Amino acid sequence: MCGLAGIFGTPAIDREPVARRMATAIISRGPDDEGVWSDKEAGIFLAHRRLSILDLTTAGHQPMASACGRYIIAFNGEIYNHRALRAEIEAALGLSREAAAARWRGHSDTEVLLAAVSNWGLIEALRRAVGMFALAVWDRATRTLQLARDRVGEKPLYYSHVGGCLRFASELKALHADPAWQPQIDRDALALYMRHAYVPAPHTIYRETFKVQPGTVLSFRSGNEAPVQQTYWSAWDVASKAASGLTGSADAFPAADLGRATDALEAVLGDAIELQMVADVPLGAFLSGGIDSSTIVALMQARSTRPVRTFTIGFDEGGYDEAVHAKAVARYLGTEHTELYVSAGQALSVVDSLPQMFDEPFGDSSQIPTFLVAQMARQHVTVSLSGDAGDELLGGYNRYFLARGIWDRVRGWPLPMRRAIASVLQGVTPERWNRLIGAAPSLLPARYRHANPGDKLHKLAGMLDARSMREVYRRLVSLWNEPGHLVRGSREPQGPLCDERPWRELGDPSLAMMYLDLLTYLPDDILVKVDRAAMAVGLETRVPLLDHRVIEFAWRLPVSMKVRGGIGKLLLREVLYRHVPRALVERPKMGFGIPLDAWLRGPLRAWAEDLLDESRLRSQGFLDPETVRLKWTEHLSGRRNWQYALWNVLMFQAWYAHWHERKA
Repeated sequence: MCGLAGIFGTPAIDREPVARRMATAIISRGPDDEGVWSDKEAGIFLAHRRLSILDLTTAGHQPMASACGRYIIAFNGEIYNHRALRAEIEAALGLSREAAAARWRGHSDTEVLLAAVSNWGLIEALRRAVGMFALAVWDRATRTLQLARDRVGEKPLYYSHVGGCLRFASELKALHADPAWQPQIDRDALALYMRHAYVPAPHTIYRETFKVQPGTVLSFRSGNEAPVQQTYWSAWDVASKAASGLTGSADAFPAADLGRATDALEAVLGDAIELQMVADVPLGAFLSGGIDSSTIVALMQARSTRPVRTFTIGFDEGGYDEAVHAKAVARYLGTEHTELYVSAGQALSVVDSLPQMFDEPFGDSSQIPTFLVAQMARQHVTVSLSGDAGDELLGGYNRYFLARGIWDRVRGWPLPMRRAIASVLQGVTPERWNRLIGAAPSLLPARYRHANPGDKLHKLAGMLDARSMREVYRRLVSLWNEPGHLVRGSREPQGPLCDERPWRELGDPSLAMMYLDLLTYLPDDILVKVDRAAMAVGLETRVPLLDHRVIEFAWRLPVSMKVRGGIGKLLLREVLYRHVPRALVERPKMGFGIPLDAWLRGPLRAWAEDLLDESRLRSQGFLDPETVRLKWTEHLSGRRNWQYALWNVLMFQAWYAHWHERKA
């Protein structure tokens, strides 16, 4: 894995020192090598930091020129099918074995991708590629810069037109390394952040600064003009064609054909895993003991001649520790397992580093355990596979069946009745609900036994006055339902969550929610969290479930193979049960959480109080002090649990202090 940066601006100005500083700012993404390529007369400067995974020799050095000399690339990611593409290119060129061997300078996937671009053009090369990536390609013949990102958004890429030239990089901290870049905070994007706990693409926290959208190529003919955008892969195309039966594939399974569908999922996912297990450095996997990671590790172990390295962390706090489950799965599969029990002090020590690690406000508190497990894994391996994306593709989140069940039951009730019920539910504190429900767990069916039930009941109460299924979902995924009231001077932009099309055309509310999560929550929260936490320690992460062939297969499945009877990921479970006893993995979904509510009332209280000081909020002028202080007071008193809404605010405040107040 690597990092890239660059500038495209006024010709004849030497910006190579700035490009080099930009690359140095993201050295953790690529500690093994550095490179800069420039054409001062064209105004283009490409910089690269390398984490060597394939072809550890200098033949993999970047930026890299194509064999024909026309294209220069700075590439971050992996092309998993590079061997097949290489063979296809050799066949297309009619090369003998000897000529083919002489043609290549090494065996890196970057060189193969460049050859594919030379033969087919960038769009077609990306359509044929199986991988995760962000890249910049300079065409010397047309003087065109192209920026591209993988289909789902595993790898990040930012660009900005501030100051009359184009700057681009894997992370915003690289743009900060250019003194001429003077960004301004976008209050509208801040409102989006407060709703979601992340800034959704294409927005960033800064004006005139954007994220390249997944599955797209942006072409720039100069550094101060708007780009031309082309889409080479679309999640909507995949979802809508599947919903309308237009995939034209024999793999469109009837609901009753569970056995054949299980065979097919295991085959396509197994192939993705086999491709992603190729590396010239030590490789392992994260293992939580849940359905997704256990399936990935089981299929890895089935394809390995030696024990797979697996990693998990645990917490001593009750209700937050899954390490015991991971250990049981690891023992059964025979992996070489490493676990680390983390104290509250170790976890809290990460908090101060979060603004530098996530150099855009980011409010998913599972960033802390994600960093800790990545840090531990990096001591043993350079690449780690992850079970992320199973929830979004195969129906794992509780909201996929709870939201629909709630709406079906309450939609016919009078609005005053719904509001009265909400008032009763919110009149009991989450902690009190936890004690009441915890006192008689055997009275509830297993599928309703969730961690922190009090928080979920309060969340339910907040949805009871919704007027549509779309609104129920939007509230479920919102940390602040009215962020425009919180962020002063903001007007929240419309986004995918306001789009009626998925609800109207995909045929099932669960499918609409899965599609929207694939489009928003997965790339802008989950994948950002994993990328930044792992790259902070120089660890490459790979996500087999995001192989686009797996995604397209998942969308061809009937919804009944994903969600049924209050249980999600049905087909993935069937694959796992072939390798691991059901009893080892069947339990209520926990998530990757921390006892944030108690920490904010205890060891983090002084830190939070400083950031939430009323005079500080008022002088900054971004957030409404009365709104923030009310939630903080209620949380401290124990009357309400506002841990996630407050963490959202705190992560913005900490980020602002690090990147702006300290520079002032």
